[in-house]
Amino acid sequence: MTLVLPPADERTVDGRRTRCRISGDGLPVVLLHGIGRTLDDFTALHTALARDHLVLAVDLPGHGGSAPLDGPHTLPALAAAVAGFLDVAGVTGPAHLVGNSLGGAVAMRLAADAPQRVASLALLNSAGFGREVTVALRLLAVRPLARLLLRPHPGIVRRTERAIFYDPAYVTEERLATALAVARQPHAARVMLELVRDLGTWRGVRPQWRADLLDAVAALGLPTLLVWGERDLVLPAAHLAYARTRLPHARSHLFRDTGHMPQIERTAEVEALLRELWA
Repeated sequence: MTLVLPPADERTVDGRRTRCRISGDGLPVVLLHGIGRTLDDFTALHTALARDHLVLAVDLPGHGGSAPLDGPHTLPALAAAVAGFLDVAGVTGPAHLVGNSLGGAVAMRLAADAPQRVASLALLNSAGFGREVTVALRLLAVRPLARLLLRPHPGIVRRTERAIFYDPAYVTEERLATALAVARQPHAARVMLELVRDLGTWRGVRPQWRADLLDAVAALGLPTLLVWGERDLVLPAAHLAYARTRLPHARSHLFRDTGHMPQIERTAEVEALLRELWA
């Protein structure tokens, strides 16, 4: 098993190496991945959308091939880093933001902090809509267990990947190799712990940042799409019902027999939903 990240582009943002993938031409679309993940979770959707859009996917600071921040990794810090990346990429006007899991919360934070940058929000199994989260992430708030759980061990990586997908066929050797390469980055565990402890406790996701963020996003009135996989073991599909109450004007869709990453298990359907939103 070759433990290297798939080929991608690179930009320097505020002096930091930033791994990214930029392709296509047209209205800009920004793809934001989840905690401990990489832009490679969007590869198929990226290719599909780049037929008629400028598509920008980026490894968040301290994730994948992107260098960590000098300061703490928090939700506002990640959103600011994405804004800096867009500046470097020459995208200063409104863009369509598509975020999965933590990436959804980052997209919402960016919209709240810099609404002039955002044309629409597409939130795929997004963080921010409920306290419940997989026990594996809650246990990271317990210091003695965190070091054990964050070991870059093939068995741990395989269990994590298996929990993400409903269909085990998506747990490929290529995805396992990428996940293990990510876990072996020297700063990976530190960045993960900073984010987990900023956003939650062993009880689950903290309520205050969620309430404040959703109030801010609801006030913007942006075109919004909410998507969930019914069999999500990371952030349960029950969060979608709450999301609909907080963002009542948003479009929404629940995929049956789908896990935490509908952009992978339901690529064509997600693409169609995005194009309907943007139309």
